[in-house]
Amino acid sequence: MTRLPAVRPARVVRALERAGFVMRRITGSHYQMTHVTDAARRATVPYHNKDLKKGTLHAIVKQAGLDVDEFLRLL
Repeated sequence: MTRLPAVRPARVVRALERAGFVMRRITGSHYQMTHVTDAARRATVPYHNKDLKKGTLHAIVKQAGLDVDEFLRLL
């Protein structure tokens, strides 16, 4: 398994959109995204002006139902 880099939230949101996710709502500084065909696949991205920590990014990838290599290809 490949290690996750530290990335900005905007890149994470774009990668999730490429994977078929759409923005459902924004609550405060958190973007809540849902997959178009499978509503059970949801991901919450904290949208702050700093890189996401690797543990947070790993949790987002897991919530989205993706594996790390697939997510890295979407970046």
